[in-house]
Amino acid sequence: MTEAMMALKEQLSKYGVQLDDEDFLREALRCLAQMLMEGEVTQQIGAERYERRAERKTQRNGHRERQWDTRVGEIALQIPKLRQGSYFPSLLEPRRRAERALLSVVQSAYVEGVSTRKMEAVVQALGLQSLDKSQVSRMCRELDGMVKAFRDRPLEDAYPYVWLDAVYVKVRHNHRIVSRALVIAIGVRDSGEREVLGFDVGGSEEKDFWVQFLRTLTRRGLKGVQLVISDAHEGLKSAITQVLSGAAWQRCRVHFMRNVLAHVPQQDKSLVVLLLRMVFSQPDRQAAGQQLAEVVGKLRPRWPKAAQLLEDAEDDILAYMAFPPEHWTRLYSTNPLERLNKEVRRRTNVVGIFPDDNAAIRLVGAVLMEVDDEWAAGTERRYFSQGSMQKLIAPDLQSERLVSETAKSPRLPPVH
Repeated sequence: MTEAMMALKEQLSKYGVQLDDEDFLREALRCLAQMLMEGEVTQQIGAERYERRAERKTQRNGHRERQWDTRVGEIALQIPKLRQGSYFPSLLEPRRRAERALLSVVQSAYVEGVSTRKMEAVVQALGLQSLDKSQVSRMCRELDGMVKAFRDRPLEDAYPYVWLDAVYVKVRHNHRIVSRALVIAIGVRDSGEREVLGFDVGGSEEKDFWVQFLRTLTRRGLKGVQLVISDAHEGLKSAITQVLSGAAWQRCRVHFMRNVLAHVPQQDKSLVVLLLRMVFSQPDRQAAGQQLAEVVGKLRPRWPKAAQLLEDAEDDILAYMAFPPEHWTRLYSTNPLERLNKEVRRRTNVVGIFPDDNAAIRLVGAVLMEVDDEWAAGTERRYFSQGSMQKLIAPDLQSERLVSETAKSPRLPPVH
């Protein structure tokens, strides 16, 4: 046996490792790694264990355990801890880089809609066999910090236009699979750019949940809201009135037309659609109101419920006409948000059933962050031009809006 081998054997024997041990290779590697770490910590501190020196920078503070996967098996390392500062073993740096690369792949797959049940196969396709579903879930939780920062970020600009809507996802809740409301808000800044304002998951679209969500947005800085676009859900309407009382409300025109057509026989729907489109094609609010009255008169003899619904909803379905005409096509419905909801559903449908609300928030948050980045860096960054946004503060527009809102009934119409 060479002198070097004798020295190695002597060192290993201090740790209780013998050449005839069944797990000699694994134990030897563990001991060598431990000696290497202790030497690195000594160099970083500037002193040996228990050594008193003026150059000492800090003190040791016990150990933390970490599992190290090697070709000879899994090794439990005792990584030294410091009272001030931190230490990470150099022998684990390549592994840490590999873990970061793997984490990015797992996170990307998760955001793309690959469920944790399928993630193991994705990882195995990368040549790794030891990653199970629980490890995938732990790695995906790394997204939580980024999503939380995105949800809690301050809203520093004014947002004249805000769209609100909800979709439903399936979540395991109290040992049952239930539908949970996923509410999303997007807005347009006074400079014309779109932005995802916030989102949350709750039991249903009841008023209290919407009030809580909108108050969270206002606490983060939401201000300057002039028009809110949404469907006619009773809880949402009440919450808008309570929290965003200074804003006008636009009832989604697409949803409204479906409500009207529900009171019309199938063979007559195309005629009613044509009449309604004549209302919305008018050049200004006054002309649209006159046309609406004529359409109500034509509908009332044959379809009185549809006529009454149209008459009662006049102010709410034509609210967008008090704003710049350049914006009308994107203000009269929740279509801008519906396209975003479609992208969210594409990802959530692959997962199917979320284990809890946090998992749903994690995935949806990652998707919305991705979309928000695309909006910020896209070729068409401005949803509305700066020139048209300036019209929101023009005196003639303000006068027109004041007259329009004065003519409105102070209460919101009931849901039909």
